[in-house]
Amino acid sequence: MTTTDTRRPAASRRCALDRGSAMRLAETEYSRYLDLLRALEPGEWDLPTDCPAWTVREMAAHNLGMAEMAASVRENLRQNREAGRRGGVFIDALTGLQVEERRDMSPAEIVARYAEAGPRAARGRRRSPFLLRRLPMPVAQHVGGVQERWTFGYLVDTILTRDPWMHRVDTARATGRGLVLTADHDGVLVADVVAEWASRHGKSCTLTLAGPAGGHWTFGSGGPVVELDAVEFCRTLARRAPGHGLLDVEVPF
Repeated sequence: MTTTDTRRPAASRRCALDRGSAMRLAETEYSRYLDLLRALEPGEWDLPTDCPAWTVREMAAHNLGMAEMAASVRENLRQNREAGRRGGVFIDALTGLQVEERRDMSPAEIVARYAEAGPRAARGRRRSPFLLRRLPMPVAQHVGGVQERWTFGYLVDTILTRDPWMHRVDTARATGRGLVLTADHDGVLVADVVAEWASRHGKSCTLTLAGPAGGHWTFGSGGPVVELDAVEFCRTLARRAPGHGLLDVEVPF
């Protein structure tokens, strides 16, 4: 006997922020990452980061490549085409391409190019059509050991801001430099991560995050109490640090 699976497929993940807030975060994050790059001393560019394969310079090369991809439809198509030809896990192929193509650039060249690409990337993402942002991406994403679908809007409005934010954290940690954090920027980004984390685990808990980007949240009634620094919370969900219990739930950055 043949049976038919009548379960509805899970909906593709969408950006939970309103469009204005998402684009404001994008513009500010490009600017803050640029400020950090401009502050680096020559010897700091070769320091290792929490991404084992990348130094600070290689991480900056990836961020530059991603910003240039977001800034231009033509560059977006080119990078996706070249990465697709490499096979394997697509995001690894894409980021590897971005680093390799900028391997011979000096720190000064990376900074200059990023100063141009960041504002263009923000404008390019702002111009992304509404109908396109609603469409599901053709390739499933691997998160927390499962395959899930994203809309283009989740990529454009959420992930492309979380990515440089986390790499700004990585770079600050690698160099020992202070991390600029404010409630009106980092606090909004962290709150969005918190809401997604809670929806992913679906359990009752109380969460208190310390620092300028932190806050206090209660989900349901009862459940465990989780307390830690806001940046460390995000690092843990991004698999930069080990997490246990509810902190073992991955959130993509």
